[in-house]
Amino acid sequence: MRYLHTMIRVTDPQATVAFFELLGLEEVRRIENAAGRFTLIFLAAPEDSNGPGKRADAEVELTYNWPAEDGSAPEAYGGGRNFGHLAYRVDNIYESCQRLMDGGVTINRPPRDGNMAFVRTPDNISIELLQAGDPLPPAEPWASMPNTGVW
Repeated sequence: MRYLHTMIRVTDPQATVAFFELLGLEEVRRIENAAGRFTLIFLAAPEDSNGPGKRADAEVELTYNWPAEDGSAPEAYGGGRNFGHLAYRVDNIYESCQRLMDGGVTINRPPRDGNMAFVRTPDNISIELLQAGDPLPPAEPWASMPNTGVW
């Protein structure tokens, strides 16, 4: 058995792809299905990628259901934490969190311990970041930064 991907439904594909790119993922393939009125966007960490257009070893699948042709309201998705969270190992948790903050992302649970942080996608999907190897020594501004919202 092999893990393939985690699918999350999104309401703004452009904003969500930009979020995951800030996190360090790359789009590896995209499927537009006009008959089914949906778009699938597959993203992967560079270490998991097998090249553009090819299935990666581990992927996040963003599913965007197109608005109804009759002009009715688009689908809304709440409770992004229903399935838990996605987790990614990072080489330097402080640098990763700073890059996300510089891109306008709120750090919901800062890496006060030099090991773990949580952020959320534009659709409120919780993302856990874990330091590769041993935790980094506590450092400011992270050590004294309070939690923001929920994760």
